[in-house]
Amino acid sequence: MMKVCFIPSFFNHSLTACVLFATFLFFPTSSSEIYSQERFKIVIDAGHGGKDPGRPNKSGIKEKDIVLKIALDLGKKLENSGNEVIYTRDKDIFLTLRQRAKIANDVDADLFISIHCNAFHDSSVHGSETFVYGLHVSDANFNVAKKENEIIFLDDHYQDDQETYSPTSTESLIGTTLMQEEYLDQSILLASFVQNNFTKNLKIRNRGVKQSGFWVLHNTYMPSILIEAGFMTNPKEGAYLNSKKGQVDISNSIYDAIERYKKAINYSENPVTESNTNDIVTYKVQIAAGKRRLELKSYNFKGLKSLSRVKDGSFYKYFYSSSNSLIEIRRKKKYARVNGYPNAYIVGFKNGKLFDVD
Repeated sequence: MMKVCFIPSFFNHSLTACVLFATFLFFPTSSSEIYSQERFKIVIDAGHGGKDPGRPNKSGIKEKDIVLKIALDLGKKLENSGNEVIYTRDKDIFLTLRQRAKIANDVDADLFISIHCNAFHDSSVHGSETFVYGLHVSDANFNVAKKENEIIFLDDHYQDDQETYSPTSTESLIGTTLMQEEYLDQSILLASFVQNNFTKNLKIRNRGVKQSGFWVLHNTYMPSILIEAGFMTNPKEGAYLNSKKGQVDISNSIYDAIERYKKAINYSENPVTESNTNDIVTYKVQIAAGKRRLELKSYNFKGLKSLSRVKDGSFYKYFYSSSNSLIEIRRKKKYARVNGYPNAYIVGFKNGKLFDVD
């Protein structure tokens, strides 16, 4: 094993970038390699499933079936518009909350959307609400989170799998993570688009964007929301949720909210290369540098994908991800830091020239 450490001369950083090399495979490359921006990646989580039917109701309809149909319809729309879609489940199977969050984290998703339906003992209660992770501002929010989190008890190994988490413990629910705090503004933005669409387009009562302690949101490393699309226990709303029209209407509204969100954060799916940027700034996360030319494979970079490199003099500089949205690339930087590159920082490319951002 060879260790190479250096301080880049053209960076105004006191930072030392170190690269550990275990495997060296060579292939042809130009002195300046910039890759097209990856597709916007969305994980769609249909709540419950398998032995977990979801929230109980007198009508006999199952939450797990309704939300799966909404999720699959939403996924098709997103794929048709060029997004990459990953489902936590695309059939009637049981998944633990940890498994759902792990799927999103493993693919380094840009968004995590968890879809649910609500229930209440008073059948007159109706409307939609969308949650982001955060401190509980009311007992009602706290109780909703506890109900959704109780899926943990259906996992035979929940005490091992969910670490020391207790779904009915106030202390467990309030333990916010730094990662979700970083994405709170983006999560709230998306949640507000969803709620506005439900109210404006579907005339569903707006119960608001709320913060609460959903375990599945707590453990994802990207902007994340949990949608309670309506109350199955309300006769009118339950029938609508269980209808083909209702499910398509809801997926349309969520789809539109996601596309509006992408525009709001200035996300572009147009390929960006160093040769055609002109006045466009392309942002990347620099993770390492050294004199050896590494193959751009995830096993050489602690599992990270979407890699590129640039040769500067006798050194190769290695980058993770690419975007012309500074908001998006900041999220990628945080992900890189969590996954083994604590000194990762942002650089920009404009007119073929590299410059510091951080």
